[in-house]
Amino acid sequence: MKKVEAVVREERLPVVLAALSELGYPGITITPVKGHGRQKGVKEMYRGVEITVDFLPKVKIDMIVGDAAVDSVIAAIAEHARTGAVGDGKIWVTTVDTVMRVRTGEMGDAAI
Repeated sequence: MKKVEAVVREERLPVVLAALSELGYPGITITPVKGHGRQKGVKEMYRGVEITVDFLPKVKIDMIVGDAAVDSVIAAIAEHARTGAVGDGKIWVTTVDTVMRVRTGEMGDAAI
């Protein structure tokens, strides 16, 4: 099992969720986050004064998937989150040793 984590633009979230649901993965945790990558924020004009917004709003997607589904999940997130502009986000994958469904006590793939 793998944990797929992705940080994407807020406005791309509905499209990404629809693509993941189409793949059969409706079980997802979404967290609002703020941060910046290489761009170090953006400069904006506010009432005639230039200000720097250091931390941009994004959303973080967390999901546990079986090993066989990792590539298709990553491809779906990347395809639907991509705008081609700086700040589209990141995806990373980590190994999960154990998952337990609290309600039933199921373990491993059955708990996903």
